[in-house]
Amino acid sequence: MAHLTTSCTGFSLTLLSVLIGAAISPAFAAPAATTSDNTMTVEATPENFRPGGDELVPAYLDGQIANGGRLGMLGEQNAHNVPFNVVGYTSKMIQDQQANTLKEVVANDASVQNVQGYGNFAETYRIRGFTLDGDDITLGGLPGVMPRQVVSTQMIDRVEVFKGSNALINGAAVSGVGGMINLEPKHAEDTPLTRLGVDYTSASEVGTSLDSARRFGDNNEWGARVNLLHREGETAVDNEKRRTTLASLGLDYRGDKLRTSLDMGYQKQAFHGGRLGVNISGVDFIPEVPRGTSNYSQDWVYSDLESEFGMARVEYDLLPDWTLYGAVGGQHSHETGAYASPKVTDETGAATIGNMNTNKIVDAFSGMTGVRGKFDTGMVSHSVNVGYSAQTKREKTAYGMALSPVATNIYQPDAVEKPANTFFGGDLDDPRATSRIRTQGVLLADTLGFVDDKILLTVGARHQKVVVRNYAYGTQIEDSDARFTKSRWTPGYGLVVKPWESVSLYANHIEALQPGESASSGAVNVGQVTGISLSKQNEVGVKLDYGRVGGSLALFEIKKPTGIIDPQTNIFGLYGEQRNRGVELNVFGEPVYGVRLNGSATWLDPKMSKTQDGQYDGNDAVGVANFYTVLSAEYDIKPVEGLTALARLTHSGSQYADQANTKKLDSYTTLDLGMRYRMRVKENDLTWRLAVENVTNEKYWSGVENYGTYIYQGDPRELKLSLSYDF
Repeated sequence: MAHLTTSCTGFSLTLLSVLIGAAISPAFAAPAATTSDNTMTVEATPENFRPGGDELVPAYLDGQIANGGRLGMLGEQNAHNVPFNVVGYTSKMIQDQQANTLKEVVANDASVQNVQGYGNFAETYRIRGFTLDGDDITLGGLPGVMPRQVVSTQMIDRVEVFKGSNALINGAAVSGVGGMINLEPKHAEDTPLTRLGVDYTSASEVGTSLDSARRFGDNNEWGARVNLLHREGETAVDNEKRRTTLASLGLDYRGDKLRTSLDMGYQKQAFHGGRLGVNISGVDFIPEVPRGTSNYSQDWVYSDLESEFGMARVEYDLLPDWTLYGAVGGQHSHETGAYASPKVTDETGAATIGNMNTNKIVDAFSGMTGVRGKFDTGMVSHSVNVGYSAQTKREKTAYGMALSPVATNIYQPDAVEKPANTFFGGDLDDPRATSRIRTQGVLLADTLGFVDDKILLTVGARHQKVVVRNYAYGTQIEDSDARFTKSRWTPGYGLVVKPWESVSLYANHIEALQPGESASSGAVNVGQVTGISLSKQNEVGVKLDYGRVGGSLALFEIKKPTGIIDPQTNIFGLYGEQRNRGVELNVFGEPVYGVRLNGSATWLDPKMSKTQDGQYDGNDAVGVANFYTVLSAEYDIKPVEGLTALARLTHSGSQYADQANTKKLDSYTTLDLGMRYRMRVKENDLTWRLAVENVTNEKYWSGVENYGTYIYQGDPRELKLSLSYDF
């Protein structure tokens, strides 16, 4: 890929004018509103939508995508009116695509790359090439609330992807320099709902679910929604077993001035004999990809993740244009596991495998409060927001490691005895605190509207304070060399210009102050949070919304300090900088009734700089593909009423697997196909869904974690079948 040598702040006006000219051609004009039997048409920007609150942005056309989402403390916003890039995926898309966990939803967006956790089963993401820890996704704008590592979609109404640095609006979140994922919980709608579901995933994973909702009161002001799920069995990978149990309750009240909600839940995820990554740190090559269903793990490998979580939100209208808002939430999570990844030693697949037992307890609490309002000064309108947010997070961790691994082979895996632990960090039966992180900040923001709000200037600043404390394993004695405190004002500003009703040009600049990365294995300070990083982003782009077709084009540059192991001292620290320049293209809608499209592509130029003695300067960042694209489509098949065909094509370019850029994962392409059939049974909907993912059974390495130690194999061909009935 040619380097993106032009800075985002110098975006080509010529390119913008060409795109706008194409966009306003008659071919893309919205036709007169009609309806088809298989399409639910929803007004994309109804007049009664109140931006800035907790009311969700209306879904686009068939109800699978929302052109907007939550901007942290600024609330739910239509993407057309803000200088940021955000898109929402609805519960309808989750159900139609049979997405069981969060990673299967965000797989629809080319800006988001799924990466497995560092030596565990966690779902981690890269947005615009920067890591978003799965533990840092937000619920209703609050970080530290959702279950750790793997999140079931059963209780989720929206998955909203914010692309770009977001510390100005999300402040208290620990990671997310390249973007943020926000989840909105399900609440009762005006129509009563009782939905029973059963599902099957190859090889023998079977699930049952219940989604029930009712509203009460003279004006339906009280709402309650219950979601239950249990799923377990063997996956498409040989002898890999998973089990998920979830129960959630969402209560809400919507009055004339007061709106409140309470969401709480319990989730337990269990993985047994699961396939983890392959350690390539000791070789100078990438091994051939094993058979897709091959499991080079061991029966004694497991992970149990149990979480209780909850969140309360409130809004009160002080005056017609002034609202007081607040939210508090938290979680308690407990992880136990025995983890083992084969470490390849030669090209025949010979490897060694050890063991690491972990006992980890995480307690997190976060909250935010503020006031937002509108007023005019002459011919200028103002939308102001003043707020405060904070998060505290404490981790208790202990581990045991086997320092004498046993022999195995990734191509001919055999069962081996679990090696005995000979090295310990803390007491596995009684883990003590190993780290505490506190982030807090005050937000001041104002969106000024000119020329009847055709020009919107957003200016804001956040005074952010980050406190990091690390403790020696098993002692709770603070490590004075690994304590960090930093505070500063970080600015953010953006501009939206609407030359036409359906076209928005935008630009933004945001800075973020956040905790640094945790030291990787192989470093003498493994597990420690290393310092505090300041990142900066510049972005420009254009957004289109023609009612039937929408999309965006963005150019951006993000700079962030990055972690590297010093080859002299073997200490992991923020010894370099990663600079990502990129182009994002996103198109969605229903250009022809019965044909729905959702396509996106991302081009990235991820470069390292300012590394120790210039060792890696000019190299590509680890694990970031230069090109990634996703194209999905649905087609309503006539004359069979209720029958729909689905397809999704995903392509990833190659990606380097080490900082020296001597090892590289090949590009790959996967194809998913499916069918959906909706029928009426006793005046109620009965819906069948069938899908085959990775139809061609492509064998591929899907990704590598940040430090080039582990590479991960993509999922094999998988059959999904589900049935849901609405009583």
